[in-house]
Amino acid sequence: LHLVSFLDKNSRKNLARTCHKLLEVFQDPLLWSLLNFHSPAELKKDNFLLGPALKYLSICWYSERVKVCNIEDWMKNNFQKDFCNRHENTVNDFLLGVCNRCPNLLSLTLSGCGHVTDDCILLLLKNCPNLKTLKLENCVRITDQTLEAVTLYGGSLQTLHVDFCRNITQTGLERVREKCPSVVLRAERSATMIPDNKPGKKLMLEKASRKLGHL
Repeated sequence: LHLVSFLDKNSRKNLARTCHKLLEVFQDPLLWSLLNFHSPAELKKDNFLLGPALKYLSICWYSERVKVCNIEDWMKNNFQKDFCNRHENTVNDFLLGVCNRCPNLLSLTLSGCGHVTDDCILLLLKNCPNLKTLKLENCVRITDQTLEAVTLYGGSLQTLHVDFCRNITQTGLERVREKCPSVVLRAERSATMIPDNKPGKKLMLEKASRKLGHL
């Protein structure tokens, strides 16, 4: 078990195919307290086990393709929409599985997961009451609703990072600081970035600007 713990997920799975004893090692919960993924595609593989032993989870996608997911939905062309449709729900669905099967999770890191929603993080906070570290970077759909969920359900939380999340506001950050003063909060660039505006809101702002111009 100790030796297999040094192998990557694919190597563990391949080794498990060689004999029954090594399959038992592969299925040992102690082997799966830490999981690191580097793209949404890795979440669909069968080379790992998800269960109560999981304590540290990281899904970090640094590919250039992340930029496509970060574009506002109404601005995407057909090619970009098709690309996103292939994995839009992948991370959310995986995290729902974590909510149901990994109640002892202590740390979650998400980077470049542009389709992760507030509702998903809310459920995770509710179902993983021991969560101490939550790090979200460049998760563009995360808003102040996640920050509000932290104040309500993040009783064990010690560290919260919401870096480069453009729909986080200064008001939301100040509320976390007020309600959870013991949490180490970091929000690099988040409250200073340009937030998404739905087309309806943009049109209303343009009309208002034109009216002011006429005055």
